[in-house]
Amino acid sequence: MESTFDAIVLGGGAAGLLYAALAGQRGRNVLVLERAGTVGKKILISGGGRCNFTNIGAGPAHYISGNRHFAKSALSRYTARDFIALVDSYGIAHHEKTLGQLFCDGPALQIVDLLLEECAKAGAQGGHVDVLTGQDVSEVVQEDGRFAVMANGQALLADSLVIATGGPSIPKMGASDFAYELARQFGLKVIEPRPALVPFTLGGEDVLFRELSGVSAEVVAKAGAGKGAVKFREAALLTHRGLSGPAILQVSSYWKHGDPIALDFYPDEKPDWLLERKRSASQTDIVAVLKEHLSERLARVLAERLGLHGVLQGQSDKALRQAGERLKAWEFRPNGTEGFAKAEVTAGGISTAGLSSRTMEAQSVPGLYAIGEAVDVTGWLGGYNFQWAWASGWAAGQAI
Repeated sequence: MESTFDAIVLGGGAAGLLYAALAGQRGRNVLVLERAGTVGKKILISGGGRCNFTNIGAGPAHYISGNRHFAKSALSRYTARDFIALVDSYGIAHHEKTLGQLFCDGPALQIVDLLLEECAKAGAQGGHVDVLTGQDVSEVVQEDGRFAVMANGQALLADSLVIATGGPSIPKMGASDFAYELARQFGLKVIEPRPALVPFTLGGEDVLFRELSGVSAEVVAKAGAGKGAVKFREAALLTHRGLSGPAILQVSSYWKHGDPIALDFYPDEKPDWLLERKRSASQTDIVAVLKEHLSERLARVLAERLGLHGVLQGQSDKALRQAGERLKAWEFRPNGTEGFAKAEVTAGGISTAGLSSRTMEAQSVPGLYAIGEAVDVTGWLGGYNFQWAWASGWAAGQAI
């Protein structure tokens, strides 16, 4: 293997591998350095091993960033349809699970194999892609316009360096904050990273709900207030530590420590729905009414917390009105999250202020690029983060 390359990619994940494949197919000599023993580890565990590889509706509105406009360029030039076409060209069967989320019918390994095969195709275009695993990068410096990378004791040189090592979410997979250290070394600003798409932990009076571990319900979860409020209608799951499930993970990316979140347990009902039921079925037991949409265990706990017992006829109109309103906006006050260990992605990261939205290149360091999760662009749950990986990798891959 040569020691001089057109580009060295740090990180063999979704963004890094697609970048390498595209740059290689444009005739470039590319080296991918992956610290783990295998590439694409997050791809392999995504979607329960089926890889939720994109979302049909992915667009800028589905991303959180210090600059909400930054992702527009890349996402518009490499869309979900573009990656789906690549998947289809390999005959990989897939299906839409819900809300535009696309999953492989078979194992996620198919996506990793696709990316590696795309890297191998570089040879036919006069390029070359080497992928090395188990690489410990100990030093990166820039000398005379070139980047020198020391990996496993070997000095490697390249005209371009691509930071694609992701964020610190899921450290057991080998994730770290290496991308941020490197960015700071080159004078790039880093937005404080925080866990995103992560379960909440509960304390205080909310501890009671931990006893319902394993119970789920379709809800509308809300975080924030006024114009800054966000809502997601999906399942919420009660756990032995607090709250999880798709709806909870979604709002967690927007949550600020100390703020409450609100769950609408009856999203299809009006606030005075219990009063209407009293008029139409006054002799129905309150728990029987509540469990029409919720599990009996959860219905009983909610009725107890509301102080409601017996049949509807036995409850005052005021009590039912207040109960109906509270069930439409039941507040929880998380005392924290389960942290990076359980976070699916990292919010924050390398500031977009120092990057070109068209090429992902650092404006102050020619030849230095940052792509994927390492950048301060965080998608919703449901394939959006993979689409950002593909789009940002594609954008950088066109620039070299």
